[in-house]
Amino acid sequence: MAMLVDSHCHLDFPDFAGERDEVVRRARAAGVGAFVTICTKLSHAAEIREIAASYDAMWCSVGVHPHNADEEGVEDPAEIVALTEFPKVVGIGESGLDYFYDNSDRAAQRRSFQSHIEAARDTGLPLIVHTRDADEDTVAMLRDGMADGRLKGLIHCFSTSRELAEKSIELGFYISLSGILTFKRAEELREIARDLPLDRLLVETDAPYLSPVPKRGKRNEPAFVAHTAACLAEVKGLAPDELAEATTANFFRLFEKARPVPPAAQASIIPA
Repeated sequence: MAMLVDSHCHLDFPDFAGERDEVVRRARAAGVGAFVTICTKLSHAAEIREIAASYDAMWCSVGVHPHNADEEGVEDPAEIVALTEFPKVVGIGESGLDYFYDNSDRAAQRRSFQSHIEAARDTGLPLIVHTRDADEDTVAMLRDGMADGRLKGLIHCFSTSRELAEKSIELGFYISLSGILTFKRAEELREIARDLPLDRLLVETDAPYLSPVPKRGKRNEPAFVAHTAACLAEVKGLAPDELAEATTANFFRLFEKARPVPPAAQASIIPA
């Protein structure tokens, strides 16, 4: 069975307290050989780094979710850059714009997002973008960011318009698909995914959220990315192993600081 990567999960969340080892075991058994546990607050960065350091083939990011921009928004990119020196930090984010919930002031979201863009340029690490009901501003900020230097990244948990997907691809970004792809009413999303280039696609859980069919109603966990990958394989007309090989290769191409881990190490969950 080809290895899958859960490119976006939140293993620091209290939903996994006390059973993280079991969650990782189940993921390994389901063919998930690598993970990125994502930072949403800089105040949690140390805990997230510790989690990533405790497992083989697990990496992490550093950043502030737009929901938290009022309380923890970053004004100085250097604050983020300094935290990327830890060997297992492989990405910047998640950051971006969320105008659906408006949990933080929109201007604060934009200022923090701009700092993340600059940190991604400064470090060369990929930018992990959250965007909801903010496609136009998101694309404009990414395009402006690219005008000032090299910028790479992905739109995480993509579930919006074909226009955003195509513009993101034009900018050189990748698209990461979550369990939403499997939802009964996500036919339009499946049609968009069908038409996107295979060499720009990743899969993720966004665990503990967005459990895919047939696990809807349960807490999501990295093992369940196998269901999203199976759905994407069907949509693309590929064998599951072909899809796994492609999305895993895409992951390591984008997250260059993450290095493939030998199969023997992938099976280990014991802290070093």
